[in-house]
Amino acid sequence: MMTDIPCSAGMLKMNKLCCWWIVLCFSSGLNASVDLPAMGAIEDQTSISGLSSGGFMAAQYHVAYSANMVGAGIVAGGPWNCAGSDPDALLPPIMTAVSTCMNPCENSWFGCRESLFPDTQYLVELAEQEAEGGSIDALSYLSDDRIYIFSGKNDKTVVTKVVDTAYGFYRQLNVGEKSIRYNKQIEAGHAFITAQPDDTACPETKSPNINNCGFQQSARILGHIYGELQLPTVQLSGQLIQFNQRSFIQGELSSMDDDAYVYIPASCQTQACRVHVALHGCRQGASVLGLRYINGTGYNEVADSNRIIVLYPQVKKSDFLPMNPRGCWDFWGYSSNNLPPYEYYKKTAPQMRAIKSMVDRLISVPEAIEVTR
Repeated sequence: MMTDIPCSAGMLKMNKLCCWWIVLCFSSGLNASVDLPAMGAIEDQTSISGLSSGGFMAAQYHVAYSANMVGAGIVAGGPWNCAGSDPDALLPPIMTAVSTCMNPCENSWFGCRESLFPDTQYLVELAEQEAEGGSIDALSYLSDDRIYIFSGKNDKTVVTKVVDTAYGFYRQLNVGEKSIRYNKQIEAGHAFITAQPDDTACPETKSPNINNCGFQQSARILGHIYGELQLPTVQLSGQLIQFNQRSFIQGELSSMDDDAYVYIPASCQTQACRVHVALHGCRQGASVLGLRYINGTGYNEVADSNRIIVLYPQVKKSDFLPMNPRGCWDFWGYSSNNLPPYEYYKKTAPQMRAIKSMVDRLISVPEAIEVTR
């Protein structure tokens, strides 16, 4: 017998429970990819964070879609459109990305001059132009957001003076000093930070770039963005779902993987939850590390006790068309084959649109479904 369950305000709780039951049946053990479920999440409580290329992408996405965002976490990353920060346009974005946006003084013949680092004033002017043209949201939406920024003192991949410019960019856009938490005092390498004894030693930079520095960075990111939270859970109550990411991708040059992941706490069965997007760094996608970044960074434990859905979009390496051999997020334009017109920092960029579509799916209200009895 088939029973139709209508989608109305009074029946949303029942719909969510039914959707949850279906998801659990089909996603047990992550053996098969399913559709990303609609969860009726809170529309204006989305946040994003990332490490390295994921940090650059987090900054890009946050600025581009700031209207419904409440904050961002940038770990070892730079400002929005960092790769476009050359005022003289002498270098294409890909060259700026691997020099200006990483460790510009490493091979410099002219000393370590300020001009080698991202020009925040120029980027602010570019952002104002893009906002006026509608390719990113109005910059006024950023003023009440909360930003977490981190740079390890031993990070030679994306050096602290580059990360400083992310802080400077937000400050010039009228984000209050108290709204930004910037930690650059830890002797950490290029890594996401945990308190797990088995993770890499804090000062090192090596795969999987998840380092034990004695604190849980995911808790600090989410706590700064959302305010005081409950302690991370010890025993997860929810479900990690592997879902079909391909259906959210437009074009052939995104370098995004076929599948992605989402962690949904059990409390989100019956209550509206917030959404946090967690972006891995280069060589950290599931195609390389399996579930190490997803299960090993602590996001799920914090989310589980605080009604936060965690979305884990995925990028994989591509050796040709597009050229992305390390599986990085696109913060320089490989999704247009490194040719103008560049869109990687705009709402129309393939990866940006895909992430937004996934968030929109989680925010959407479950449709009427049929239940077999």
